[in-house]
Amino acid sequence: MTELPDEPSGVPPEELSTVAPRLRDLRRRSGLTLETAARLVGLSPAHLSRLETGRRQPSLPMLLALARTYGTTVSDLLGETAPERDPIVRAGRTEPSQAGGWTYRTVGGAGRAMQALRVQVPQRAQGELVRVHPGEEWLYVLDGRLRLTLGAAVHVLDPGDAAHFDSLTPHRIAAASPGGVELLFVHTLLQSGAAELCLGDDVRRRGL
Repeated sequence: MTELPDEPSGVPPEELSTVAPRLRDLRRRSGLTLETAARLVGLSPAHLSRLETGRRQPSLPMLLALARTYGTTVSDLLGETAPERDPIVRAGRTEPSQAGGWTYRTVGGAGRAMQALRVQVPQRAQGELVRVHPGEEWLYVLDGRLRLTLGAAVHVLDPGDAAHFDSLTPHRIAAASPGGVELLFVHTLLQSGAAELCLGDDVRRRGL
């Protein structure tokens, strides 16, 4: 996996102070060692350790990857509260958050197997980051143009275009228009037992 670089997340410092211990607690609750969790996310153990102790700031792609691995949401990692199992998400009830240059709003319910976000991606924001992880992703372009790289193929999507792909395909998301791109983004969360699906017998032998 391509490891995501250290960079400012755009998350306020007071929220980061909450994120670090939550990352550690969620990993332990998932029964994952530091080494196994880092491998699932695509980070080095040292890098994940720095995130858990607050010495590094996670970008939005990192938060997404960590949320998938621990079977939770970015909102939960940031300590945001939402009505659980409420099927309706009203406009204006969710505050925008920023991470790694991206601005996003949670537009899905809490405690679900999928997470839905409305994301604003400025031009040149993390466009070179390659992501590889278990699961599926679906996105729909609302405004602007999106450059989506899937493996060796590069696709430019206009408003109204959508993509649905296996997240194990190396992928990059970037704005292809000067004003950035706004999109709806849905991804699946890894639940308990997903580590075995990713690592197979190696996880069972280690008793994780």
